[in-house]
Amino acid sequence: MTIDNTAEPIQPKNEKPEGFTDLTGPAAFKAQAKKADTSTEGEDNTPNDPEHTDHDIVAKLETALGETRDQLLRTIAEMDNLRKRSIREREDAMKYSISSFARDLLDVADTFKRALESIPADLRADGRINPLVEGIEAVERVFLTCFEKNGIRKIEPIDEIFNPNFHEVMFEAPLPDKPSGTIIQIIEPGYLLHDRLLRPARVGVSKSETPSEKLTEGLDTQA
Repeated sequence: MTIDNTAEPIQPKNEKPEGFTDLTGPAAFKAQAKKADTSTEGEDNTPNDPEHTDHDIVAKLETALGETRDQLLRTIAEMDNLRKRSIREREDAMKYSISSFARDLLDVADTFKRALESIPADLRADGRINPLVEGIEAVERVFLTCFEKNGIRKIEPIDEIFNPNFHEVMFEAPLPDKPSGTIIQIIEPGYLLHDRLLRPARVGVSKSETPSEKLTEGLDTQA
């Protein structure tokens, strides 16, 4: 058997990892840097503008500061309104806390007044009755003085124009010398607690005659 020695020897395949070159030393470094620059070509490598970034931050901070300032002003206004409302409610509670008690005392004051009005004029001059009358009058004065100290004021609107907010009409009477709606008699006085009505004054008012009533009266007179 004859061996052929003329065949070319098999050379091992020289495979290199991707990214490596046949160059060595500084030349290899330059090649690698050039390849990296080529691979990143087209990407946006523009550095951020420091001045533009600071402007955005300042604008955001100013917006947040404005919102915080607005919320703070609203809170201060709400707290001030709450304080004023609390003061007003406390003052009203102090002023009108005796409303129910004062309304009950009005009946007592009315009783003294009725007692005085029930005494005939001829008996007032009697020495035996006069001290009793003076005593009842003194008690009535004490009541009214006590009322005034606590802000309770009597309403006696004689000859005034009727006001539905403070008066209650009990009857109407035609009076030619009085304007219509004028109070001509006080049946029961009214009372105010400061500026709040405790009880309306019960009154009688004048009533103007209608033209039809005058015409009827004229016809009756002619007949």
